[in-house]
Amino acid sequence: MARGGALAHYAEQIELKAWLQLKGLRARLRPSSEPARVTLVAGVQRSGTNMLMDVLEWSLLTDVYHERDARAFDNYVMRDIDTIARLHAASRAPHFVIKSLCELQRLPALQARFPGSKIVWISRHYNDVVNSMLVSFRNHAKQAQRLALDKASDGWRGEGMSDATQAVLRRHVHPDMHDATGAALMWCLRNVLFFEQGLDTNEDTLLGGYEDLVQHPEAEFRRIFEFMGLPYAPWHSRKVVATSVSKRPPPSIDSGVRKECERLLDRFQATLGLQRQREAA
Repeated sequence: MARGGALAHYAEQIELKAWLQLKGLRARLRPSSEPARVTLVAGVQRSGTNMLMDVLEWSLLTDVYHERDARAFDNYVMRDIDTIARLHAASRAPHFVIKSLCELQRLPALQARFPGSKIVWISRHYNDVVNSMLVSFRNHAKQAQRLALDKASDGWRGEGMSDATQAVLRRHVHPDMHDATGAALMWCLRNVLFFEQGLDTNEDTLLGGYEDLVQHPEAEFRRIFEFMGLPYAPWHSRKVVATSVSKRPPPSIDSGVRKECERLLDRFQATLGLQRQREAA
């Protein structure tokens, strides 16, 4: 990182630390009232959920639990539900926000444990997700190959996988499959849980598109904040930029797997369109 970039990053960390201290003081002074409203931030890894969590953290009314927070997570996996319930009960903020990526298959159960909770699911074009996965993670092809044989072979990645999804994996995996195709299959098998669990018709679930969020932040973050019952100001999303959209050329994905991704992407776009129609009515 260049010296100017390092200084800017350091200044941002100081600003955030001061902000969190202010939020903590405000929370301690807040009279105890009804339990905090719960929002589960969901989506496939590298879909922009960190960006959403960061924006929500700039609200004075939120208590935000990132997946790096050891109080709520162990190696990015949410701790047992009783631990989360204790954190929620102890929260003094009006809104309790927790990352729920490795828990996509448990979202209905989490909603049942926290009545009235909401889900915000962020979808992002598979090309950009795959490109980001290839930088951040490895062994996507091997993961897909293992899961095609055994749903229980790879921890949370196979939890909740339907027989239909496993059949898709079995149809497309092959010994010479490279990581881009494997990552695209992982994008499919985790994102399809949105539809298989009926979240597309769940009134307490909001779908957000990553590209819309970064290209039209004021309108799209206002939409999310209103869904959560939070007041919004453009200041909250002031750090959001659109430079990561189509930043790299499309990855080399097997044609059959690309078609699977396109079909699922179309379903997300259709659902987002229906949600917008209902919001405008």
